[in-house]
Amino acid sequence: MKRRHLLGATSSIGAMGAFALYSPRTQAQSPTSTLSNLNSLPSIRWRMATSWPKSLDILFGGAERICSQVTAMTNGKFSITPYASGEIVEGFGVLDAVAEGEVECGHSASYYYFHKNPALAFGTNIPFGLTAEQQNSWLYYGGGQELINRIYADLGIISFPAGNTGVQMGGWFRRKINQVTDLQGLKMRIPGLGSEVMSRLGVEVQILPIDQIASALIKGKIDAVEWNNPYDDEIIGLHDSAPYYYYPGWWEPGATYELEVNLAEWKKLPKEYQEVLQVAATNANITMLAEYNAKNGKVLQRLNQRGTNFLPFSDEILEAAYQQTLTILEEYSSQDKTFREIYRQWQKFRSQVYHWNQINELSFTNFTFQAANLT
Repeated sequence: MKRRHLLGATSSIGAMGAFALYSPRTQAQSPTSTLSNLNSLPSIRWRMATSWPKSLDILFGGAERICSQVTAMTNGKFSITPYASGEIVEGFGVLDAVAEGEVECGHSASYYYFHKNPALAFGTNIPFGLTAEQQNSWLYYGGGQELINRIYADLGIISFPAGNTGVQMGGWFRRKINQVTDLQGLKMRIPGLGSEVMSRLGVEVQILPIDQIASALIKGKIDAVEWNNPYDDEIIGLHDSAPYYYYPGWWEPGATYELEVNLAEWKKLPKEYQEVLQVAATNANITMLAEYNAKNGKVLQRLNQRGTNFLPFSDEILEAAYQQTLTILEEYSSQDKTFREIYRQWQKFRSQVYHWNQINELSFTNFTFQAANLT
């Protein structure tokens, strides 16, 4: 397969300076030295809306971790209270609630708001995109977060990476899909840019909130569901809803979740609190991925013992999805200047990091996985 098109483009915008409201170097610093004047800082109370039910303890836990760390690092002077999906706004309404000032901040995923600006897909991830490690590299040190925040600035928001799932699974299916024709008329819950790819392959895309997808699958209202990974999928009962569990989740190879902050409220914060908030978000970003990696393997083993059928997507389906992805990305690039600039810059970064990871990561894992009889 000719894959050089996605890797070979050069950047149309060149290297970018640090976005005025965000610096990856700033977020990595410890705030302890800046809080020596804590007693002189104001007491501030914020609310955080999230896109997650409390039952998803790693996702919602990421939001809770941010809030608890902010409180701890400021000795309670700056506190944020997290709210589950539906307690203030529904899951897909978080961004609007933050932008409109209904809440000061939120924890969500940028690709839920793809309809506002298609380039926001890059903030979470795009089909056949970057792994979690690569995504973090692009966001923190490849100019990615600065680019995303230029879009968000027009919406009155600033965002920070605040969680990652790693490569997700490909979803639960009521019937086997071996070839592209098997996708025709398939009703599937899938968000983001991946939904456009699937739609062009014949899937009837469904947009459903988390709390409805398992029952919809059981009742046959939909034929397939993409959600997350074994740990979260088991929590919401998808393992009891369909027999076939496909992999990999090529549309989300390293999905980033984010802290979304009302820009006006952000500017009001003392710089000490700004640094604390960024450090807390970075910690959530790192620990969420680590926790998922630690727990998914155990659940995978349990699902296997229960008789779940784990099936890989066929090469035919992957190839068709890949080619459709290339087509869609180029279409958006031709239609939207912002999308084009981000995509070209992203392509350049991806090419560089892929060449490096092919030498170090891929060669190492190929050998060690085979040596451990895991392939």
